[in-house]
Amino acid sequence: MILNLRVDHKIADISSMEDISKEIDELFRQLQEKYSIGEYIEISTCNRKEYYINNDYISEDDELLSHENQSIVIDYGQSAVMHLLRMTSGLESMIVGEDQILGQVKDAKHNASKNHHCGKSLDAIFTKAIHVGQVVRNKTNINKGSVSIGSAAIDLAEKHMGSLDDKSVLVIGAGKMGKLVAKALAEKDLNAIFVANRTYYVAVQLAEDLGGEAILFNDLEEYLATADLVISATSAPHPIITKNRLLGIDMDYENVMMVDIANPRDISDDVSELGVKSFNIDDLREIADENTKLRIKEFGEAENIINEEFILLKESFKIMEVDDLLGNLRASMEDIRERETQKAMVKLADVDGSAKILDNLTNSIVNKIFYDISKNVKKAAKNENKKIIDAAEYIFDYK
Repeated sequence: MILNLRVDHKIADISSMEDISKEIDELFRQLQEKYSIGEYIEISTCNRKEYYINNDYISEDDELLSHENQSIVIDYGQSAVMHLLRMTSGLESMIVGEDQILGQVKDAKHNASKNHHCGKSLDAIFTKAIHVGQVVRNKTNINKGSVSIGSAAIDLAEKHMGSLDDKSVLVIGAGKMGKLVAKALAEKDLNAIFVANRTYYVAVQLAEDLGGEAILFNDLEEYLATADLVISATSAPHPIITKNRLLGIDMDYENVMMVDIANPRDISDDVSELGVKSFNIDDLREIADENTKLRIKEFGEAENIINEEFILLKESFKIMEVDDLLGNLRASMEDIRERETQKAMVKLADVDGSAKILDNLTNSIVNKIFYDISKNVKKAAKNENKKIIDAAEYIFDYK
């Protein structure tokens, strides 16, 4: 059974998501302890936390899954798979059509494979999901001119500050999200842009791309004092900008805007007590809604593609279900062929190449017999003709 545990931006704000993500981690740990889960993929982004699990022993009635937290979504089977296909297509993102989720799903699958907990079923499902995301983007305009979380943060800043021309901007974090911010800022006529990152050379690389300046993480206070706009997107496990930290800086609090697009958050709530205009991912929802309205007409075409690909995925799984039967049958035939060929070779006393001819002959016979059996069993699987599959398992004793 395929199982999906998740929380995302649709059902939780950024503060709640931090806590619920921990609950989901704990729920997964308990399930893993109880069922020895060996096949799973984890997806963790600023807007969602998800686990995809493949396990035949977990029951929907399990008390572990009968939780009281309505912010944890649990989907099973086809519903879980359909959610994944919609997600990779950009339909489940806060910024509809954004491309980053596709890369994040690819990374999650890669990490699961590298750590040996992406089995055959999840590999097939995620490979299909990534393909669907690519097809939707190629055949629709769902991502044409779309914004990312990074550029949405810039739109939010301009909404509250006006033009960013001649402004001094400090970007904290040079990872994937920081790069998205930088890409959006590159189009602005800024007075100065500074990039801070714990790994200095990474900040240098991003700053060079922007025509900005990299700064040491330890020098943050100096640049916070002169920044008009601060955008923070690090992977720190705790806030890096707090009220107490700002109190030690000689700065004009009321004339600085801070946008936090990290999860967990980089900027604590109490900075607003100083008069700082502070925003986080939740404040991007209005920008996201405007983006959705621009793409609503693309939803229908995207949904059609998803539904068509889902049918193909189900057919491929029907074939996968009989692959073991066919593999065992083929191996059994090959074993019989080899034994009988060896007996015949002894009798023929190979002196004129007859053994090679005999080996080719028997191999050809097995291939021809097995081809028709394989074709018919796969056809039965596609047509969900369980009687034929059961009969094949019974006749060849492979159950």
